[in-house]
Amino acid sequence: MKIVELKPRQAVDEITFKVLELGEERTTSGGNRVVEALVGDETGVVKFTLWNAEISMMEIGKTYSLKNGYVTLFRGSMRLTIGRNGELNLSELEIEEVNRDNDMSEKRFIEDYNRPNFRRRRFRG
Repeated sequence: MKIVELKPRQAVDEITFKVLELGEERTTSGGNRVVEALVGDETGVVKFTLWNAEISMMEIGKTYSLKNGYVTLFRGSMRLTIGRNGELNLSELEIEEVNRDNDMSEKRFIEDYNRPNFRRRRFRG
């Protein structure tokens, strides 16, 4: 699978990408650590969300293979993630050229609040 083929809420059997950037680590209100990486291949780039122990698994400039990953939506923007059953490993293939002009995370999607199992967050003032 290639970056350009990713769609919201899609299971990803296997995808290979190069890590281009690692964002600043931040801590959520629940105490979890999170980092957004920018990853890509010759077809485009997408943001990859790393949580807690996953953060130390990636290094800029290296090529990785993700098996059984998942595409999520965060504020209408696609994010690739390892997910519960995912496996991230260094790839034997090396990606040299990355198409930064096609940023899949810049495309906007409407989140479907009517889908089954969607939990709307409630804020109490």
